[in-house]
Amino acid sequence: MTTSQIQAELNALHQHLDALVSEIHQVIVGQDAIIRGVMTCLLAGGHGLLEGVPGLGKTLLIRTLASAVDLSFARVQFTPDLMPADIVGTSVLVDVPGGGRQLEYQPGPIFSHIVLADEVNRATPKTQSALLEAMAEAQVTAAGKTRPLPDPFLVLATQNPLEMEGTYPLPEAQLDRFMLKINVEFPGEDDLMTILDRTTGGQKQQARPVLDGNKILSMRQLIRSLPVTESLTRYVVRVLRATHPNDRNAPELVKRYVRFGGSPRGAQSILLAARVNCVLERRRSPAVDDVRAIAHAALRHRVILNFEGEAEGVRIDDVLDQILATVPTD
Repeated sequence: MTTSQIQAELNALHQHLDALVSEIHQVIVGQDAIIRGVMTCLLAGGHGLLEGVPGLGKTLLIRTLASAVDLSFARVQFTPDLMPADIVGTSVLVDVPGGGRQLEYQPGPIFSHIVLADEVNRATPKTQSALLEAMAEAQVTAAGKTRPLPDPFLVLATQNPLEMEGTYPLPEAQLDRFMLKINVEFPGEDDLMTILDRTTGGQKQQARPVLDGNKILSMRQLIRSLPVTESLTRYVVRVLRATHPNDRNAPELVKRYVRFGGSPRGAQSILLAARVNCVLERRRSPAVDDVRAIAHAALRHRVILNFEGEAEGVRIDDVLDQILATVPTD
């Protein structure tokens, strides 16, 4: 593909993304960073975990994204009594023509393009694990067969960081399946004013589809084709290694408070998300600033504090700040 062809495709991609953001903003007020994070997951082909207190619009944002793309959507409300079969499906006994009965597999909500796992930490580990194979390999094994999931496939999960009693925190192996962990912050005063105007009036905004599955897949292919320099890849590797306390270049906060650092999947997430970020910034190849822009979301759920760090209330984002400030870029 020539340089002019790549530029033409990027220009078309920017137009599609502008239309998508515009439709989302028909419903969602502000939350630009959150919208960018969810779009990054969609364009990079990774899954996202949204964490925030109730009432901040996490579920509404994911529903609006699903409305703005012409893809199938399913919401699963995770509760302690939810079973794996409620997600992946089960075999039921049905009548057949001519008499008699046979078992027939009924697919679960996981067989949708976009799956909202609402309050994912409220289900038992047995049910949470039903998502593992789907998120890692885009397939599920049910009723004795391995069944592929639709493409594109995206899991967006939410959880509430305050009400932890009676919940089941996601294990590290499952957290690592999420490309990004996106913190949903409380809106500002002006955004709250607009939210009240929209939600307490007579009109209800609705997003309309502006993208389809084939377009999203072609956008992903274009983003993955963007060139990355060896020096930037090495910088990503250094950032990842600096999250491990036994690395010689790890900063003081890591050596003192971190028990275990990010996995190689974290470096993959950083590099893919950096490609998306450079496209959102209207550039053709990712740079150090793109890595720094998404490093927190890609690593905050992969860096595990030790007992001392948890006891002293150390924030993982502060640890990542020190890593980005000390790791050399060349």
